[in-house]
Amino acid sequence: MKTFSLFPKNYGFFPYVFLFYLFLPVFYIWQETGWMKWFGYFLILLFAISYRQMYWYTRSFLAWFILSLAIIFILAVFYDPFNIYLGFFQSNFVGWHPEKKYFTRLYTLFAGVIVLALLSAVLRSYFNGENISHFLFNFPFLIVLFAAPFGIRSLNRQMELEKKLEEANEKIRTLIKREERERIARDLHDTLGHTLSMITLQSQLVQKFIDKDNKRAKEAAGDIEKTSRSALRQMRELVSTMRTTTIMEELSQMERILAAADILLHQKGMTDFNSIPLLKQNIIAMCLREAATNVVKHSRAKNCTVEMTIANGKIVVKVEDDGIGFPDSLQEGNGLRGMRERLALIEGELFISKGRKAKIMMTIPYLIKGQKDEVAL
Repeated sequence: MKTFSLFPKNYGFFPYVFLFYLFLPVFYIWQETGWMKWFGYFLILLFAISYRQMYWYTRSFLAWFILSLAIIFILAVFYDPFNIYLGFFQSNFVGWHPEKKYFTRLYTLFAGVIVLALLSAVLRSYFNGENISHFLFNFPFLIVLFAAPFGIRSLNRQMELEKKLEEANEKIRTLIKREERERIARDLHDTLGHTLSMITLQSQLVQKFIDKDNKRAKEAAGDIEKTSRSALRQMRELVSTMRTTTIMEELSQMERILAAADILLHQKGMTDFNSIPLLKQNIIAMCLREAATNVVKHSRAKNCTVEMTIANGKIVVKVEDDGIGFPDSLQEGNGLRGMRERLALIEGELFISKGRKAKIMMTIPYLIKGQKDEVAL
């Protein structure tokens, strides 16, 4: 069932703000008497309805637009000249049209009615013997009224261009990721495929000579070790050329994610991560991302602290929040298991403190950049 909505939800609270400006013409009408007062109230109601209808951009938009201009003309000429500033309602709609031809037509109609209403109000005041000098003091506001549609149109065009630019950038990022995956697949096939085939062949030789010729079996086993070390070096070289996320980049992203959930991020400890190899930075960053996701989804926290230090030859990363904590009956889901698996790739470990104030600690062997980064086999 379709629910009633006064204004389209995508405009937020903005359309409701303009409704407060209707109190000024209501005040002018309140000073009238007899049928003029009630007719004025009817015009204000009709104006409010037309204002609401124009937000929905139906086929009758032009009819509602003309009707609202006619109401402004009547209120400005026969009630109070200051009612002409109801035109700010219409200037908003005029500026929304991106098509120059349609914008020009609406603006010409809008400006023509406002000028005609202003001249009629001035002449009516003049022939009634009223002082018309106060119209001069309102001249700057009239300039703003006539210039507003151009400013709104320019702002909307800029927002539209920014939206298109963001969409184009998103497409570029998608293409880059796709190209990166294809490159990694090619490199894995070209660099590691041959090496792994050699390991398979050498393993078959070990099985063949294990019972017949121990010496040749040992030589084949030694070849497997050399080949596997070569494969490990190739893998690390391949990983080092991949697009990686640094710890600093992930901390900035983590801050934005937590802020969206009204959670404040506090960072302690290290601020310079350049000495940490990119492979380890990338894995730590992915673990921090998963930790932030858990905090947002489950913690009900207001504060989250990330502390990173180096102690006893290990990188220690602590993520703690002031939420409801981990229950004693916690069963690790895919997220925590994934963190353990990632950390295992770099000989890291994951520790979880249950109870109040959830705390996750990761420890990773620290290796100074430039030092030999190879697992001993």
